[in-house]
Amino acid sequence: MDAFYASVELLRYPQLKGLPVVIGGGRRAPDDALLARHAGLPLSEIPVADFPLLKDYTGRGVITTATYAARQFGVGSAMGLMKAAKLCPQAVLLPVDFAEYRRFSRAFKEVILSIAPVMENRGVDEVYIDFTQVPGGQREGGRVLARLIQKSIFEATGLTCSVGVAPNKLLAKMASEFNKPNGISIVQAEDLQAQIWPLACRKVNGIGPKADAKLKALGLETIGQLAQQSLPQLVHWFGKSYGHWLHDAAWGCDERAVETESEPVSMSRETTFERDLHAVHDRAELGAIFTDLCLRVADDLQRKGYLGRTVGIKLRFDDFKIATRDQTLALPMQDGQTIRQAAGQCLKRVPLGKRLRLLGVKVGGLIRLADWEATAHDPAARDALLRPQILTSVNESDPYTAPLF
Repeated sequence: MDAFYASVELLRYPQLKGLPVVIGGGRRAPDDALLARHAGLPLSEIPVADFPLLKDYTGRGVITTATYAARQFGVGSAMGLMKAAKLCPQAVLLPVDFAEYRRFSRAFKEVILSIAPVMENRGVDEVYIDFTQVPGGQREGGRVLARLIQKSIFEATGLTCSVGVAPNKLLAKMASEFNKPNGISIVQAEDLQAQIWPLACRKVNGIGPKADAKLKALGLETIGQLAQQSLPQLVHWFGKSYGHWLHDAAWGCDERAVETESEPVSMSRETTFERDLHAVHDRAELGAIFTDLCLRVADDLQRKGYLGRTVGIKLRFDDFKIATRDQTLALPMQDGQTIRQAAGQCLKRVPLGKRLRLLGVKVGGLIRLADWEATAHDPAARDALLRPQILTSVNESDPYTAPLF
């Protein structure tokens, strides 16, 4: 989907089309004041001049997404809002509304499934489609089907998307970025050298900043240069597994199937604070946030039909160092109180002298609730569900017993 969150916002605020708009952070007092000031007026009629601007933002929030007009100023996802304000102070700032984005996500995916039912869900705004068996899907190399999908999604939601058509997921992902927004790009196997090799190595999904820096240090700037390296040489530089993968990726090889069903590994919730908080001085505020995160994770588990067995926490301090702790319980659960108790035990094992920037709670070791209930009278089957998970416990000799919040 094209600038998905921003595009959803522009559906309710069409007066902002063509303007630099940044989506990020939670709802703030200026956002509530805007709606209160224009109560009773359609959202589409709120004057542009009344919207909060990025230049007036103070805090620690980050950008979730931005319109293409804002991106021209160098603003991008995951950038701090205050840093972005220096690049594009005139941008309109809107809060994130995940409930609305999920609603539109379900809507566009239902459209796709009605046309091409072999679909892999890749998050709120992206999917893979295997259209090998779709009648007429191969016409014009897939372009006809791509146009149909774009037209159908737009008619159902008012949103645009960009489609990459290729023999495999690796190349299709890259192709989807070639002609944004609302574009279609087709890459056949014989197009590898002309369309893929001139691109920077970083364009390959799976080559991150560290790997890219190492490739550049080795004089490898483009995918074509990477492809010219022998497999033994890449294994020598990057290890057996990643070296093999780099070699395959450079030659456009990807055997992964489109997975129509996948099991989540964990569920988590985290938040970055507007200001640094201290475990003692801000104990009440942190306690409320901590409890809310635990309850939200519990709600996710219950809504999606999972139990979890391993509870973990994540802390980022004011010096950007990160601490994580986890505890595996004897039995899986999905209630907020148990998650809060286990997370609190994990918290006892972390020194809390420094101020905190971020706090997160995670539940892993997931088991489907239906599978657990089906084994209620079969101890052997229940043991089999639990066996893959390693049981750990709190280290009672751990010296960190800082106050809990």
